Amino acid sequence: MKRIFLFLATNLAIVVVLSITLRLLGFERILDEQGAGLDINSLLLFAAVFGFGGSLMSLAMSKWTAKRFTGAQVIEMPRNAQEHWLLATVQRQAKKAGIGMPEVAIYHAPDVNAFATGMSKNDALVAVSTGLLNTMTEDEAEAVLAHEVSHIANGDMVTLALIQGVVNTFVIFLSRVIGHTVDRVVFKTENGHGPAFWVTAIIAEIVLGILASIIVMWFSRQREFRADAGGASLAGREKMIAALQRLQMSVHQQHLPDQLAAFGISGGISSGLKSLFMSHPPLEERIAALRESRY
Repeated sequence: MKRIFLFLATNLAIVVVLSITLRLLGFERILDEQGAGLDINSLLLFAAVFGFGGSLMSLAMSKWTAKRFTGAQVIEMPRNAQEHWLLATVQRQAKKAGIGMPEVAIYHAPDVNAFATGMSKNDALVAVSTGLLNTMTEDEAEAVLAHEVSHIANGDMVTLALIQGVVNTFVIFLSRVIGHTVDRVVFKTENGHGPAFWVTAIIAEIVLGILASIIVMWFSRQREFRADAGGASLAGREKMIAALQRLQMSVHQQHLPDQLAAFGISGGISSGLKSLFMSHPPLEERIAALRESRY
């Protein structure tokens, strides 16, 4: 219940802030002064503010959100040998990757998983589950940490947010254009917008949003291959392969919130059309790619 409340509150706050921003900028309408045609410039700005604004604000709040959705506890002062090892390993890998030291956290969950998030390469968070720490060997855990550090070094969180912002902008823009066209051509509304505009725009936004998510998820899958290669470079190919093989044995256990699933190391199992919407490639493909690499 707490996670659901935080998710709804975060998104509501983003919508309110963006709405106020548009009002302050004087872009409350998407119709021209006559109320008949679309003001393309205003509509494009409206779409861009909501498309990029929501994506970038979510990125800016990603560390805060991740900690509260998962209950992750940042290691400030190591309390045991395991926490000492986690900090030392991430510090060594971050230095080798040329990024600032991320925050390191542990969250309580039975699944074997980890994730990285943050606004920039020098302001990031790496979190691992207790299930991972209790299941994986030290070498396998080292490879997982290297995978997450590679995500940070590659700037994947920022790039994914920008891509999401672009597709969001086009979805919002095109759905309003479609709604306006149907309202004018089919329902013959001459001024303002009738109910047909809102119904059509909502339906178009849902359909276009589904299609756009295919693009975003394709990029997400490609970044996993790059992070695997980066993890192999930082920790060793055999360790990275061993970690992915361990994940194969526990892939049915997925407890990360939906908002963080794309940032975890482990993906689900899917086939057919559903595979187009997966944030991670199949583990067997990732292992095969590593075996064929030079790392």
